[in-house]
Amino acid sequence: MPSRGYIDGSCGRRDFRQIIHSKACQHAKLFRIRTDFGRKTCSSGFRIYVPLRCACPTKDQAAKGAKYLMSYLVTWGEFVAKISGQFGVQTESTLEANELSEQNAVIFPFTTLLVPLEVPPSSSQTIEPNQPPPAAAPPTTTLTPVTPSKRKKKVWIYIVVGVVAFGILASVLCAVVYCMVFRGKRKSRNEQSKRKDDPIIDSRSFESVEKPLKTTEEDSEELLASIADIGQSLKVYKFRELQSATDNFSPSCWIKGSVYKGTINGSLSAIKITNRDVSNEINLLTKINHFNLIKLSGICFHEGRWYLVFEHAANGSLTDWIYSHMNINTVLSWAQRVQIALDVASGLNYLHSYTNPPHVHKDIKSSNILLDHEFRAKIANFTLARSAEGHENEFALTRHIVGTKGYMAPEYLEYGIITPKLDVYSLGVVMLELVTGKEAIDTSGERDVSISMSLTTILQDENPKEALKDFIDSSLEGNYPIDLALFLARLIENSLRKNPAERPGMDDIVMSLSSISAASWNNRAPNVAPENQSFHNSS
Repeated sequence: MPSRGYIDGSCGRRDFRQIIHSKACQHAKLFRIRTDFGRKTCSSGFRIYVPLRCACPTKDQAAKGAKYLMSYLVTWGEFVAKISGQFGVQTESTLEANELSEQNAVIFPFTTLLVPLEVPPSSSQTIEPNQPPPAAAPPTTTLTPVTPSKRKKKVWIYIVVGVVAFGILASVLCAVVYCMVFRGKRKSRNEQSKRKDDPIIDSRSFESVEKPLKTTEEDSEELLASIADIGQSLKVYKFRELQSATDNFSPSCWIKGSVYKGTINGSLSAIKITNRDVSNEINLLTKINHFNLIKLSGICFHEGRWYLVFEHAANGSLTDWIYSHMNINTVLSWAQRVQIALDVASGLNYLHSYTNPPHVHKDIKSSNILLDHEFRAKIANFTLARSAEGHENEFALTRHIVGTKGYMAPEYLEYGIITPKLDVYSLGVVMLELVTGKEAIDTSGERDVSISMSLTTILQDENPKEALKDFIDSSLEGNYPIDLALFLARLIENSLRKNPAERPGMDDIVMSLSSISAASWNNRAPNVAPENQSFHNSS
């Protein structure tokens, strides 16, 4: 941490993340980063909000002499080796402290990097170091003439080495071809046996359409019994209770699709009707608990249909607020949009990092993001959610590509690869919609065009800030910090990279959005709530 300033905060766990504040000093790195956030002035004593990851050295780190783990806030143009050198630490130690490797050492601005130190950092180490002098020119080499006899010997050596190398290469190629054919057949059999319950794609629209699966009364009763035996907080309702709550599913209680609102025990709930197999969805929702994931509170099975009872989201789906123009009198502020993006990222990070096994939502889009009465986001519709673990520690694969056009990652569309980076890409599209107020796919022209293509052009412009102003939602009327908007645009661009390995992890996105959100506090929020808005779409 920078010296000549102080940090307020506490650490009660080995790895605890929070937003803390610090008093700025004139030359500290925090001073410069806060200025980069868009503040034109930042005097000494000003309170700065900084994302801090608090951690203590492990036994192995302590054995190597590390007494401190410094939480370093990364900014643009920095990388692990540069930061390690600034504090006199071996790059390998820093990589190990952050569970990184030389092959995967990418870090992103507004995230924190743990740096193991033997002594606290000095004030000089928190100031941007001068550029190192250019590397010295390589020494010139003197060529020694080769005699004819030596040439002949070298020619024979080259021939022998070439023959041996060719033989080895041929053997390796044969082995690779054999393995690919054998494993391909085995995977094909596994796919047929394990993916029978995968949803079927609607090739006409790429929408999230599932082929209804037949469920018998006995299977459904067994699922209900298993839920009751587990003793979860999930309530099994009788059908007449839901009839009473919705006035016998009256049109006045209809929200959209197959979703109705009803009053149960004095509280509003959303009741979704479906005839598909919901066992996987119920099993997942009963095991997770996070503020930004919609809560399933009860279920009912009646005459071949499932009735899923969810918490009620008073302000409906995000779609209704960013480009459907259903709420013309109220506009989401810049700070609210960043908070919504942070909420979605936090919910996905929970799925990716804190469920066992890790899960992927697979259908992140604006219509599956709900807003409560305070415009806090909750992820809904876990129809397509599944484990990210594949067979024998390989990537999870599927041949049934299903999703919504414009939100699906390239590697999923082309190869059926399922990893958490699939959700990262979809979140990037949602963040782009939040910034622009436009749908992911522009259908106004002769052919459909992704708005992400325009973002790439803008960030390559000589003056990206000016170009970005025409790209951001005009309904904001310029009420946003352009520097933060540019940082967010770059985060979106990274999230939409074609190569999934080049996209940031969801935990990195959470840290970046936390910093941007903390710096966006002065943007006004709408104070008019629309009427008759609730829950989610029927997909």
